[in-house]
Amino acid sequence: MTDATDTGWMDTDTGRRTFLKLAAGTGALSATSLAGSATAYAAAEATPSAFNAPFPVSGYAAQSATSPLGPFDFKRRAIGTNDVAIEIHYCGVCHSDIHTARGHWGPQRYPLVTGHEIAGVVTAVGSGVSQFRVGDRVGVGCMVNSCGHCHECDAGFEQYCENGSTMTYGTGVSVEVEPTETTQGGYSTGVVVDKDFVIRIPETFDLAAAGPVMCAAVTVYSPLRHWNVRKGAKIGVVGMGGLGHFAVKIANALGAEVVVFTTSPDKEEDARTFGASDVIVNYGEAKMAEHARSLDFILNTVPYQHDMDPLVGMLKRDATMCLVGIGDVSEPNQLSPFSTIQRRNSFAGSLIGSIRETQEVIDFCDLHGIAPEYQLIRFEDLNQTWEDVIAKRARYRYVIDVQKA
Repeated sequence: MTDATDTGWMDTDTGRRTFLKLAAGTGALSATSLAGSATAYAAAEATPSAFNAPFPVSGYAAQSATSPLGPFDFKRRAIGTNDVAIEIHYCGVCHSDIHTARGHWGPQRYPLVTGHEIAGVVTAVGSGVSQFRVGDRVGVGCMVNSCGHCHECDAGFEQYCENGSTMTYGTGVSVEVEPTETTQGGYSTGVVVDKDFVIRIPETFDLAAAGPVMCAAVTVYSPLRHWNVRKGAKIGVVGMGGLGHFAVKIANALGAEVVVFTTSPDKEEDARTFGASDVIVNYGEAKMAEHARSLDFILNTVPYQHDMDPLVGMLKRDATMCLVGIGDVSEPNQLSPFSTIQRRNSFAGSLIGSIRETQEVIDFCDLHGIAPEYQLIRFEDLNQTWEDVIAKRARYRYVIDVQKA
């Protein structure tokens, strides 16, 4: 296994806050990074006074675990010293939005606005913000804060914050932090986020495509880099949905040979177009025999209960299968101990990705011409869209066009 410190991604003596400030500028250099705090103060002075108090936005929310989504007007917090206010232009639809709103991952506070694949434009910055200015193209992913001082945060892995990361939606907070007493997500017209959790979107990257990078892409990128997937490796990607199609594209760009496992025969051609060298449909006996004990790593993106034992049989000795797909936790997957002990295989999991990794992956995607396959929708399409996601009809990400909603 490799760690960020093993690969030179981050000096262990570099504090989290310092590193995040540097990482925020790893995209195309802009005048902001050169102008320093003077630019931030100038932007703050030009900020409309409306941002100095909680301000109204519109969105779509679930009123309960069983109700359809509907319009919801609410207030975002006043912009603070270290905050960035963002006008949301696009927000991707993730299956996690559905699992959370429907209570599959535990009880929620309602009304709840989901959405953590946010792309938009900066409309105001606090006086302590120097790396962003009004007009910058930015994104927000699954987290909007963390404690900033535990071992994991100091190491640059705030998704594993020992005191609990503040997720983009569904985290209960005080009314002093958020007017609704919970964090509300990107199915809305605007958001206010701590500067250390804002991602710079390269000028050459399609803004509508950037939202899914904030979650789907970094969720697969993080384990691919952690398990050192590179040229010469042969890996498996299980599932060809929003995460899986990104995984094939990114692994292919890293130089790996990719074998896709899917239950959808009509996705075979897509998988090959995205860079897969072979496709195994429904554990086809001949193909499973052909690739048995040949894979260096498997990334499993499937969020449903499924038979994982045959997949482990595809791994070489000492190789790992990592699960990133999470569905209804009341229906857990099972794995026979004999599947792993016969060739000393490992079964692992990975949680989204860090802020550093999120900036890395959008820069990587921009460099290699990688983008999600997506379909634009409007707010009023959301209920049907959620049904399509559940029925596995998405090809491969739905993105809300907030400005046309």
